Amino acid sequence: MILQYLLDYFDLKSWLIFLFVFFLLIDIIRNKNPPNFPPGPWWLPFVGNVFTGLEYETIDKLSKKYGDVFSLRFGSEKTVFICGYKMVKEALVTQQDSFSDRPLIPLFDKIYEGHTLSLSNGYLWKVQRKFFITHLRHFGEAKKGLERSIQQECAFLCEAFKEEKGPFDPQFYLNTAVSNIISALIFGHRFDYHDERFLNILRLDTEAIALAGSFQAHLYNVFPRLFDYIPGPHQKIFTNYGKIIEFLKDEVKRHKENWDPSDPRDYIDAFLVEMEKKKSDPEAGFNLDTLVLTSLDMFEAGTETLTSTLRWALLFLMKYPEIQKKVQAEIDRVIGQSRQPSLADRPNMPYTDAVIHEIQRMGNIAPLGLPRRACKDTTLGGYFITKGTSIFTNLSSVLCDKNEWETPDTFNPGHFLDEQGQFRKRDAFLPFSAGKRVCLGEQLARMELFLFLSFLLQRFTFSPGPGEELSLKGQVGFTNTPRPYRICAIPR
Repeated sequence: MILQYLLDYFDLKSWLIFLFVFFLLIDIIRNKNPPNFPPGPWWLPFVGNVFTGLEYETIDKLSKKYGDVFSLRFGSEKTVFICGYKMVKEALVTQQDSFSDRPLIPLFDKIYEGHTLSLSNGYLWKVQRKFFITHLRHFGEAKKGLERSIQQECAFLCEAFKEEKGPFDPQFYLNTAVSNIISALIFGHRFDYHDERFLNILRLDTEAIALAGSFQAHLYNVFPRLFDYIPGPHQKIFTNYGKIIEFLKDEVKRHKENWDPSDPRDYIDAFLVEMEKKKSDPEAGFNLDTLVLTSLDMFEAGTETLTSTLRWALLFLMKYPEIQKKVQAEIDRVIGQSRQPSLADRPNMPYTDAVIHEIQRMGNIAPLGLPRRACKDTTLGGYFITKGTSIFTNLSSVLCDKNEWETPDTFNPGHFLDEQGQFRKRDAFLPFSAGKRVCLGEQLARMELFLFLSFLLQRFTFSPGPGEELSLKGQVGFTNTPRPYRICAIPR
């Protein structure tokens, strides 16, 4: 009877208002912050702070208003942002056991399905991480083959630059050269710079990574079920990764055709051997799906960030030609022109090492890194963070922390030199993050950066193309990359 009365009394407009208020109250109650949760800006009903950009400049501005530990709400999920060296170190190092998990990222979960090393958790992550580290040592560092592989690729890259007679965009030369290092580890071979199939894979990957930082991709992460049926950049991302995965499956198929378990040649062979050993332990993840998707993870991690760093390097060296000359003078003094640079030269080249570190600091490739998840209820900076909360560490705020760097907004290799001109380490240098989820490819990346830049500056002097305006303003997507530019590589 009461229901009938309400139906007779309320018209359609009244019912809509009633339902809106009803669901609004539910939204407010469900998303009420627990006591002493990190503060943050007001959020809109139902969608939260979804229109607040995730660019590191925006996060920096919010930290100035709300402090080094603050929160945003995306849809119904709360995310805590941690800024400044002191708080980031507290989270990643001092309390690393509290923030060592990865949250579910819908965009990447649709691609990787939890199989990948960088996004998995628990037993799977521990086992796969141990296997990766063992493989890297066996096929690279232990046999000294990795340095030779990088030196060989440096020579190929220098020849490609030498063939260019006018201004050119170095991006895909650098992309191919860097990807060939990780390809040698994964596939056991490199690719020619003119291999159109491989170049297309690199283009697809570069495009997908750029799109992954778009606003539409952010919306997909907030409302995945809705955006699964809506066209947009996220669909292009899935299409691109689908093609890359098919390429990787072909590589695995070729390996299986001539695989010798007694003589593993590369990561794929070693993984196939481990699949046989771990048949009785399916939770360890040694299966073909994990092999393909981990290869994708390694391929991306070993290509995109280092390529962008080398692009930043050439840009900074052209922007500051006096610094380029000082690096070349050190190369000439320590190495000369009659032999190839080697890793043994690095301890004797403090200025070059300092410049490389400053390139990484100012290049700021991964401003927010990959998110983490609180493994348990914990306290950080005096605030209570509930188990399961997603965490972003603002590495940009660490690399430019005014309390840690003398001239944080200026390209200054002196940040990494002591009074005697010798290289000095800096605690706030965290481009690879820190703690249990630190980038596993850090040592490989350091090797590549030193050798690639030493080879290039030994052979060439770099200047911008005629009329080229060099901008140090990056393009912020999933990573922070330089805007396209053209260079002139003048043989020395």
